[in-house]
Amino acid sequence: MKQVLQYVDSGKLEVADVPTPAAKPGGVLVRTSASLISAGTEKMMVDLGRKSLLGKARARPDLVKQVVDKARKEGVLNTVQAVRARLEQPLVLGYSAAGQVIEVGAGVTDLHVGDRVAIAGAGYANHAEVNFVPRNLAAVIPPTVSYEEGAYTTVASIALHGVRLANPCLGDSVVVIGLGLVGLVAVQLLKANGCHVFGVDLDPAKVELARVFGAEAIAGQGEEVVRAIEEFTGGRGADSVVIAASASSSGPVELAGTVSRRRARVVVVGAVGMSIPRDVYYSKEISVRVSMSYGPGRYDTSYEEDGVDYPYEFVRWTENRNMQAILALLDQKKLNFSALTTHRFGIQEAVSAYKMIEETSDYVGVLLEYDTGREVEKSVDLRPGGIESSLERLRIGFIGAGNYATLQLLPRLQRIASADLHTLVTATGASAKKKAEKFGFSSCTTDAESVFETSTIDAVFIATRHSTHAELTVRALDAGKHVFVEKPLAVNEEQLESIERAFQNAHAVRPLGLMVGLNRRFSPMVKEIKGAFASGGPLVMLYRVNAGHIPIDAWVYDHKEGGGMLVGESCHFFDVMNFVSGSRPVEVSAASIRSGRSDISDRDNLTVVVSYENGSVGTLVYTTVGSKSASKERLEVFGSGKVAFLDDFRRLTLVKDGTVKKMRSRNQDKGQRTQLEETVRMFRSGSSPIPFEDHIHVMKTVFAAQRSLLHDRPIRLWE
Repeated sequence: MKQVLQYVDSGKLEVADVPTPAAKPGGVLVRTSASLISAGTEKMMVDLGRKSLLGKARARPDLVKQVVDKARKEGVLNTVQAVRARLEQPLVLGYSAAGQVIEVGAGVTDLHVGDRVAIAGAGYANHAEVNFVPRNLAAVIPPTVSYEEGAYTTVASIALHGVRLANPCLGDSVVVIGLGLVGLVAVQLLKANGCHVFGVDLDPAKVELARVFGAEAIAGQGEEVVRAIEEFTGGRGADSVVIAASASSSGPVELAGTVSRRRARVVVVGAVGMSIPRDVYYSKEISVRVSMSYGPGRYDTSYEEDGVDYPYEFVRWTENRNMQAILALLDQKKLNFSALTTHRFGIQEAVSAYKMIEETSDYVGVLLEYDTGREVEKSVDLRPGGIESSLERLRIGFIGAGNYATLQLLPRLQRIASADLHTLVTATGASAKKKAEKFGFSSCTTDAESVFETSTIDAVFIATRHSTHAELTVRALDAGKHVFVEKPLAVNEEQLESIERAFQNAHAVRPLGLMVGLNRRFSPMVKEIKGAFASGGPLVMLYRVNAGHIPIDAWVYDHKEGGGMLVGESCHFFDVMNFVSGSRPVEVSAASIRSGRSDISDRDNLTVVVSYENGSVGTLVYTTVGSKSASKERLEVFGSGKVAFLDDFRRLTLVKDGTVKKMRSRNQDKGQRTQLEETVRMFRSGSSPIPFEDHIHVMKTVFAAQRSLLHDRPIRLWE
């Protein structure tokens, strides 16, 4: 399918051929008929993408600090690679569109194939021929409303939410500053609400359009505007002001204060400077509200992605109900969006549309139109002739291409001569083609099933979100494929049991390898520690992890998606201690903090003590309440008259009988390269670098730690 993308590194805009997105539970696939370019918002994104690297850094100093901190902890080379990988990811553009439902995901019961819908959301309602949209970001279009009108729904909902915050009453005098797309919709909404409306903009053409919609309006600034509004309000001042302008200065906010009456309401919808003149706002006791996009639910993943609606009785107007309200007003002919449309382009001409927006201000509504009869494909064949098949190479289907896969896994797999990167699977398709081309895949798709069904694929590599690992692993094993899956292997004990059954069943047919991405045991420094304590004897181990603050709304904390940091990350550290001790864990005891704070996960700030069959004991200290500026990982091992200290995989100190041996590295080596090389080599012979039982031991330790926290007692693993 065709989709508009912008490449952050070069700033280039492109209408790319990419795979269609896959339908997922909780949402629908929509064949787009029309999408609206939100010129203000999207132009800012395009302009940022076209800045030089220095310009991008000046625009986002917060990200520069993160880069500097990362370089200090992980080394310059690793940091440069991470920054390059992020800059290479294309941005998807668009967030307001309309089309027809062509597939319904599991759990959606009130939308059906063939329904006409308006769709919303950055990253969802893209400028693309097909979009996957969660249920709460789609609203049914009435029969009397066209797709073109429906494409305005999201942007119009932004205006509607701003108007709601202004809380206008019948007969109120309301000033709208900025008569772009959002401002002109706000004018219409306010007129439909029985208000007297005055519009302000520098562009005479937009002022004339506001007058068509029934507003008093003026093109100008300064005293001329102030006098006109004084006359309009009879010298009383505006009851409320809606700021829909886009400006780096605080001029619109200053003007709003000047023209408002006492105890008026000012609502900021557009991106403007927010230096509020205190004397004016204080003396008039003006209320200021900042409008957040198109209503309650925005930026709440439980609402937008998980489909959890807010109770009607408590949250009357959500973003979806705002969308429905806009569509109802269109149905009643109380809004006129056709008059807003100044330009139309076919999707294949989208680059010309953005060029027009960049070079002129002579536009309002710019629509992209789509040929809905054109056939679109779930896969893009990058090398139609294919590549020569060889029994000497492991043919790989790779599912998931997020940051970790792009930075750590795919570049290393690409350099392994005996690895054949066959098919790349991603959920959205937006970045699939560029990444597939970069890493040398033969094809890219959003259809994971094709990987399991393709007989020429030997192994499936899984780098998706945690909750999907077990299901995809079982499907790959059932299909007779070797499996490499990123940690964790499972997010609960039921999933782990299903993998054990699938592995035993598959292994009964032919030897298969199953490998989890527990790379740290392959680090040169961890191997050095293992060798130093190979003489045996019980060990005392302390693994301290200073993860730094992790936002509590991050997907890793979602019970269904990530399972929390104890599940999602601690398996790394348990595996290292299992490996170094050379013994099976037998008992686990855990204790966590009790912070009483809603922004901290207590159960991810804990100590876990693991006892082993050979008498060793290991302690994991994991915390998110420390500072990310300090080092993240430190492993200490004691035993047989020796001591080892490993700091962030860059410094290792071994002490024995007064002799000190030190190893240093300019960049972290956590073992990813060696792990992947060993995985490819051993998969070809039907085995794995890490025994299957070791993976089971790690996950059982994780789940035992969970039960220990729940029941406040030690948990035996093998009773």
